[in-house]
Formats: sequence, structure tokens, C-alpha cells
Amino acid sequence: MSRESFKSRLGFILVSAGCAIGIGNVWRFPYVAGQNGGGIFVLFYLIFLIAMGLPVLTMELAVGRASRKSAVLGYEALEKPKSKWHIHGWVAIFGCYMLMMYYTTVSGWMVTYFYKFVKGEFTPRMDAEQTGAVFSNLLADPKQMAFWMILTVVVGFFVCSRGLQNGLEKISKVMMSALLILIIVLAVHSLTLSGAGEGLKFYLVPNMDSVREVGLKNVITSAMNQAFFTLSLGVAAMEIFGSYMGKDHTLAGEGVRICALDTFVAIMAGLIIFPACFSYGVEVGVGPSLIFVTLPNVFVNMGGGRIWGALFFLFMTFASFSTVIAVFENIMSFCMDMFGWNRNKAALVNGIIILIASLPCVLGYNVWSNLHLIGGRDVLDSEDFIVSNLLLPIGSLVYLLFCVTKWGWGFDNYLEEANTGKGIKIARRLKPYFQFILPILILFILIQGLL
Repeated sequence: MSRESFKSRLGFILVSAGCAIGIGNVWRFPYVAGQNGGGIFVLFYLIFLIAMGLPVLTMELAVGRASRKSAVLGYEALEKPKSKWHIHGWVAIFGCYMLMMYYTTVSGWMVTYFYKFVKGEFTPRMDAEQTGAVFSNLLADPKQMAFWMILTVVVGFFVCSRGLQNGLEKISKVMMSALLILIIVLAVHSLTLSGAGEGLKFYLVPNMDSVREVGLKNVITSAMNQAFFTLSLGVAAMEIFGSYMGKDHTLAGEGVRICALDTFVAIMAGLIIFPACFSYGVEVGVGPSLIFVTLPNVFVNMGGGRIWGALFFLFMTFASFSTVIAVFENIMSFCMDMFGWNRNKAALVNGIIILIASLPCVLGYNVWSNLHLIGGRDVLDSEDFIVSNLLLPIGSLVYLLFCVTKWGWGFDNYLEEANTGKGIKIARRLKPYFQFILPILILFILIQGLL
């Protein structure tokens, strides 16, 4: 079977950026920025994105493009005889399955809120307790949560069953274009609100008083973590798109474009949220409840809030669903490569697996609400801990060591692949940084995540 490829370079960039753009950008980034002093956090985030995220992104893409295969077979094609790097390919695919075990539920929440705003369930002058009760009632209702999760899974695998070009690429182009338009419209609207200037100042102007209050070390650590996790590296989610790439452009150049889109969406999400929160006197560092409790409270008190709320959660739906279908593609491609399945069979079998595997997360807030796993965490947080704190950093470290050490693929082979084509080249003099400093930074993230 010949290897599928993207119809256009734009398709590759939008699909890859769609994989990276997800809850980490539009949910986590604003509230982490809010908790860590705003502007100075954003500055450190950008520094670490270039210093850490971009190099590892090029490595994952390089393994995919050089091998033209999915995770396990990609390692096998490039590793030295009798070496065991391909074992990580199995771990990476396990990470993709585990990510989807809870990500489909959260993506379902986004669709739910879009529907609720369109339907008019959020009414003007609802107070904070009433808007918060909508989310509490959703979590307490397993049938409602299961319906939206199932819808997400079924639609996601249907899109991927249509093929790389006619399914994933075509839908991602439409969805990402709509996402970018929505985010600009929402940001412009937020900036026109009274008091928006204070939110903008908090978000983008470095404030040393805030830094002293939080602690510079905590700000830097949070920025490093966010920059690292935002690209979904370490579980072969990006490697698969490297396997579909052509050789016309360098990986650093394409990586910069992916990072730029990813960062644009993250920063624009802050431009939507912070001015709106400051305009209505709402706390910006409240954590994950910012999206499902705090912001709906802002929208219901805003002129035309039903429309703006619906548009915001449509944007959130596109952001989360773009990641869902990208990871589904990785899972399906793995099964097609490893077991020789056709695309429809891979979609059907994996659709059933993900549906069953996602049920514990759905039930973890109601029927199994007393179930606490890792460190007293609930089901969703336990699954997220395994993926975010273990599989992503460990997987990224494995990709890094595979590409820069003599025991793996080797730095020369990686560099040749990364620099093939037109565009930004990676300088050979960066080899000591890649071999010695970058592994320490990733280890630091891993250790911090376990503390």
C-alpha cells in the first residue's frame, strides 16, 4: 500500500498545528498566565517554546519523514540492528489511547456548552452560583456526558475514515480557518469592552510586583512546562504527520510555522479572556473552572452574551476537536501499518475501543465519584497525570536521545533529514546544546511534574 501524503503544504501545517492547538492553549494557557503574573510569564513562555519545544518537534517530525512509517515501524526502520528503541513506539501509541480516554470527554464539554448557549440555557442576569450549577449538573449527569462524548468519538472517526486528504486535511482546513476567524472576532470584541485596557496591561505588560508575589522560579517553571506541553510532543502525535510530509521544506522552517500558529492561538485566547474578565471584575487566576464557570458568568452579563458565548465555545470546540481527529489519525495509521487493516476497519475497531475506554472518565464524576486513584486524583486527573507528567516528557526525552546519540539514529542522520529542503537550517554547532543541555531541561520538567 502506497504511503498517503498531504495534498498541500498548507494542509500539513494546519493539521499539525491543529494537533498542537487544543485545550492546552485555550484553556490552560490563560489561567496559568493569570496565576503567574501575566506578561512576564508570556515572555518566558516564548523563550522556552523556541529553546525546547521547537527542537523536539523537529526530531519527532524527522523520525516520521525519514521512515515514512508510524511510531513502532518508524523506530524499527531507523534504529541500529538489535536495538530496542521501537519499544517506545508502543508506549507512545498507548499514550495516544490514554490521552483520548479523557480528551474526548472534555471535547464533549465544549460542544455541550456551545449547544447550551445556542439553546439559550444561559440567560441574562444569572448569578455566579447559577452559571456554576450548569457545570455541576453536567458532571452529575452520566447520560448527558456520555452522549456528547460518543458524538465526539463517532464524528472524529468518521472524518478520519474518509482518508488523509478527503477527511482529516479537508476538515482541518475548514475548521482551522473558522477557528482563526472566530478568535480574531472574539478578541476584537473583548478589546472594545470598558475596562479592557486593564486586562490587556495585566496580560502583556511585565509586572515585577506580580513576579515577586508568585516567585520568579515558579513563573519560569510554569512557563517552561507550558511551552513544552503545548505541542503534544512525546507520544508520536506529530511523528505521524512527518511520515506524510514531502521533502521540499526543512523541518525547522515547518516547525516554526506550527509553533507560530500554536502560539498565536494561545496568546489570542488570552486577549479574549483577560479583557473580558477585567471588564466584569472576575478573578483571572481561578484555575480550570475559568472556562466552564467564570467565563459563562461573564457572557451572561454581557450585551449579546448568548451570541458571544456560543461563538466562544464554537471556537473551543474546533480547538479541541482538531486535536481529537489528529490523534485518531495517528492511532488508525498505526493499526494500518502494523496489522495491514484498511482505513474503515481501523476506524471501526478503534472507535469501539475509544468509546469503551472513555467511559471511566465519564463515570468518574458521578457513578464513580468516590473513586480516587493516583495521589487521590479523580479518574480524569489521574489519566491526565500519566499522559502529561510521565508519557509526554519521557517520550520527548526518548525522541531526543534517539536523534542525538550514537546509540540511536545519530545526530548526523537527524541533521541531514531536518535540513533537507528549502527554509531555516539547524546549525551543526547546536549539537552540544541538543546533546547535553536539552536533556537536562526535559528531565527538570519530568521531575517537577512528579513532585
